[in-house]
Amino acid sequence: MPTHRTAHYFLEGLNEIGVEHLFCNLGTDHAPLVEEMARWRKHKLKPPGTFLCPHENVVMHMAAGYTLVTGRGQAVLLHVDAGTANAAMALHNIARARIPLLAMAGRAPYTVRGELEGSRDQNVHFLQEPYDQAGLVRPFVKWEYNLHSGVTTKEVLRRADTMMHSDPMGPVYLMLPREVLAQQWEEKAVASFPESRFGPVRARGTDPQTAGEIAERLLSARYPVLITRYAGRNPEALALLDELARYAAIRVFEASPLHLNIARDSPCYLGMSTAAAVPSADVGLLVDVDVPWIPLDTREDPASFWIHIDVDALKEKTPLWGFPSHLRLQGDSSVVLRQVLEALRQKATPRFLEAARNRMEAIRHESAARTQGLAKLAAVRGEAGEIEVNHLCAEVGRALAPSDIVLNEGIASGPAVLNQIMRTVPGTSFSNPGAALGYSGAAALGAKLARPGALVVNLIGDGSFYQSTPETVFAVSRQYGLPILTVVIDNAGWSAVKNSTLRMYPEGDARASAQFESRLAAGMDFTKVVESAGGFGARVDHPDALPDALRACVAEVRKGRPALLHACVKQI
Repeated sequence: MPTHRTAHYFLEGLNEIGVEHLFCNLGTDHAPLVEEMARWRKHKLKPPGTFLCPHENVVMHMAAGYTLVTGRGQAVLLHVDAGTANAAMALHNIARARIPLLAMAGRAPYTVRGELEGSRDQNVHFLQEPYDQAGLVRPFVKWEYNLHSGVTTKEVLRRADTMMHSDPMGPVYLMLPREVLAQQWEEKAVASFPESRFGPVRARGTDPQTAGEIAERLLSARYPVLITRYAGRNPEALALLDELARYAAIRVFEASPLHLNIARDSPCYLGMSTAAAVPSADVGLLVDVDVPWIPLDTREDPASFWIHIDVDALKEKTPLWGFPSHLRLQGDSSVVLRQVLEALRQKATPRFLEAARNRMEAIRHESAARTQGLAKLAAVRGEAGEIEVNHLCAEVGRALAPSDIVLNEGIASGPAVLNQIMRTVPGTSFSNPGAALGYSGAAALGAKLARPGALVVNLIGDGSFYQSTPETVFAVSRQYGLPILTVVIDNAGWSAVKNSTLRMYPEGDARASAQFESRLAAGMDFTKVVESAGGFGARVDHPDALPDALRACVAEVRKGRPALLHACVKQI
């Protein structure tokens, strides 16, 4: 009976769970895997494709970006405790976005004197063994485990895949000791565990009675609203939300949207500020949303009735969460809302339909007024050294096709990105998944890998750009032929720090002295970073030069080169 290293069964197991790509930041702990992948290629076997990323921020977020576009969770290889620590910030984002991802890290060899193959043979092996390596990321993962023996390799990988793809989805963490990867096992000893018998648990719909109860609430509603953040993780949600909203005349809002949740040209879509609508609402639908409003600033009507439909209704990774939900359903929002719409059609009366038509007219007027207001903002171009952000984003929007993909990591400028760059096609808009800055450059690479024919645009503030390890982003872009367009919105500082201080201390000493500890280096030229990787850069500080610079950048990306537009906007 043939024998193979555990590493062989590990690669087989990755293939069996559907991992297409292995995003890697490798180290001495991965020697058995490197050797086994070379052997596979020698014998014309096909392991998952590898992408080498010189920094963990990029390796993690690139895998996440691929999954955001495709819905298929991938795998990442990290280097022992050091790589795990570097990846923790990305795991925070991935956990908050409920992205399935298998993060795997080696462990320092546990034998010292050559007792087993893979024993410690370098000084660093004595420095890479903390007491609790998994503790570095435990707050951000659904499951963590150590591969104790090669004989269970495929069972462990199936369990990891099942956990990360079960709703609510999220990342998992697996540790791989070097000696275990080097073990030899007969083929008959290592069993497979098919998805058909050991697969994930998916959220479903609700019972007809509950769907009917929600429909009854909407039938009698005078001012219904719907607030969502990530319903658009299901591509069919966009058309469904629009259909439901038009039929029942519901005002729809996105609260810090991660995904595109409804076509933003829908007459029922009223933007991202819920502050005015929430106090007026008598029936509210919270649909796949984390923070529908800020309670400090916005108060719901105590007499209103709120229905929460969410794949993560409990918010199990959020210790303190308090928003009204008289009826709470954990399930697939697309399935539930389809059931509600069907029940609503069955129960609709002439009186309801007339009220909905009248309400829809009012919503159309509100939507038109909002659109006109955004157009006025976009028309203000700014001046030398101070390009207006709304104008910048509107120009970017005009350069894009409906199927192009936008990654938004503008913090202070984030609302302008979402408001001015019209997106209507599922899977074409993604924004900040969590609170850790620096995700979007690498996520754009993953999106480009998933959709090679799309123009992928990353809009990012200068503060986030620093944290995105941009030199690594563009190195990977060059190595693997993944051209993206990066637009750096440079206000020379951290607006969030300044604005937060002003909110807490509006008449304080920081305001009086204009000392907010938020100014970063002025006069930077970020184009040099992309140029170092053979890309094209354009630095623009006047609105007159913006259209030509943007066209040049887009043209270079379409030729296969990464491009960066450094836009100097009004400084903080």
